[in-house]
Amino acid sequence: MKALVYDGPKVVSYREVPDPIPGQDNVLIKIKAVGICGSDMHAYLGHDDRRPAPLILGHEAAGTISGGDRNGERVTINPLVSCGTCWACCNGRENICPNREIISMPPREGAFAQYVTMPEQNLVTVPSDYYLQKAALVEPLAVGWHTAKLAVHAIDINMEKRALVIGGGAIGLATALALKAMGIDDIVISEFNPLRREYLQEHIDANVVEKTEGAFPIVIDAVGFGSTRAVASQQVSPGGIIAHVGLGDNTDGLDIRRITLQEITFIGTYTYTAQDFKDTAEALFAGRLGLLEWIEKRPLSEGKASFRDLLGNTVAAPKIVLEPWA
Repeated sequence: MKALVYDGPKVVSYREVPDPIPGQDNVLIKIKAVGICGSDMHAYLGHDDRRPAPLILGHEAAGTISGGDRNGERVTINPLVSCGTCWACCNGRENICPNREIISMPPREGAFAQYVTMPEQNLVTVPSDYYLQKAALVEPLAVGWHTAKLAVHAIDINMEKRALVIGGGAIGLATALALKAMGIDDIVISEFNPLRREYLQEHIDANVVEKTEGAFPIVIDAVGFGSTRAVASQQVSPGGIIAHVGLGDNTDGLDIRRITLQEITFIGTYTYTAQDFKDTAEALFAGRLGLLEWIEKRPLSEGKASFRDLLGNTVAAPKIVLEPWA
């Protein structure tokens, strides 16, 4: 099969690799669409020791089951594989399973390929009338759904239902859409990239700005750099919530003194639970998360150029979706 392989920092190649062979409890998926995630960019830059080269990256995917009783069924993939027996898994918190695995990290190859294998329980059926290119976005949308759920559940019931989302990429946008679906209507998205900011202003119904002033009961940091954590610390209301879902860097930025004195809650959040993934898919297919008219589709063979364009900040759309069979 053809795959896009990460060969080292800033080096990916589109080439022939062996077809994956499904083992016990796994099925073969013919990938029709796969998104490029920020974590793929971290690996591409050589910033993620968990993803050593050579490796097939990619974990935001949808396609069809190939072979077996469900042959041809359209599915989207929950790429997070948990053990199912630890305290976290037994209490519906699979995302913090100490033994969790995810495709695009050893020992599991990713979905920038024509085929991938997955446990059958990690598949969610996609309606026959729903585009698989959009169904591939259930994964990043589920990250936003989980983030929004944590923030909404943590906020004081008497506080204003207002939120600031720092970062207009796929995760920031996903979190904003989830917050809206959960009843937070007053949302501002702060995006520094003028190309993306203009794109968002044209393609989504939201208040998208470069910078904003004032205080917000909920602040989502969907970038995760020291500079964005500093903004979150400054603009969160006393008694408010900072939900930190970005993985930009591991430096400082938080105003710990203000967080302490004003009883601000800081929530670190990672991926989603199995139920979150299913709930996100249901909301997406029902139209509660919008039309998702903010993706750019490219053939997988253009993956090398896509990574280069993302690195150069020349991509306006929040999400590039690659098509392995285009």
